[in-house]
Amino acid sequence: MGWLQRLLGGGRVELDPTRQQELLRDVRQSYGAHARLRFPEQADAITRLLSDDDGLVVAAGIVCEAADQAHADLLAQAQEVFRRTGRRLLVHRRNYRPLWKEAGPALRWPLGALPSGLHPYAQLSAAVAVVGGRADRLDRVTDPQPFVTRLFEVLDLTTAGWEFGRVRVDTDSATLVERLMGTGARVLATMDDPPRLPPAVREMMRRNHRIAVYDPAGPRVVGELNLGARLRETLLA
Repeated sequence: MGWLQRLLGGGRVELDPTRQQELLRDVRQSYGAHARLRFPEQADAITRLLSDDDGLVVAAGIVCEAADQAHADLLAQAQEVFRRTGRRLLVHRRNYRPLWKEAGPALRWPLGALPSGLHPYAQLSAAVAVVGGRADRLDRVTDPQPFVTRLFEVLDLTTAGWEFGRVRVDTDSATLVERLMGTGARVLATMDDPPRLPPAVREMMRRNHRIAVYDPAGPRVVGELNLGARLRETLLA
């Protein structure tokens, strides 16, 4: 409960829930798949918008909301598969990889169609960057424990989508994963009693293969990513 002691202790933090709702509404309505700006430009604009403590609360909430909605979507998909086929699929939030290994072709990547309208490469990518840039203040405005748990869920879902869910690995997707890794490391470094890395992350760390990264606008390969090496470098440093 060190975060709560800091929240209630010295250096009073002034938060405005009404302004947080206004910021969240603006982020939802002005950005996403319908916006004309490219995703990196959207993420940069959202990052500037969420630059203070209220913005930090909103950013952390966006990450948690995306993880919660993705989990609810996968539960609904599993129920639909059972209704149609009688096949039972187990949905475990701490490790989605067994689910995707078993049923990837039958599943829809949940982060790509969140009911809230949050887009993984716009609002979500920006929110992760906001928290990463101000990780030292996160425990002044909220409990970092549920946040970092949800953040690693999003990392699990994104990389499982690459491997099993036909999600294209382009620069927007790779940027999201790099931000998830970096922000996870920075938040863990601020915690008095950081949790163990989840099973999916530990499994990916043991790998050492390279993934082609594509241009979002076409078929051209513009780089590569050794995910296991990057996870080790970032989270075990």
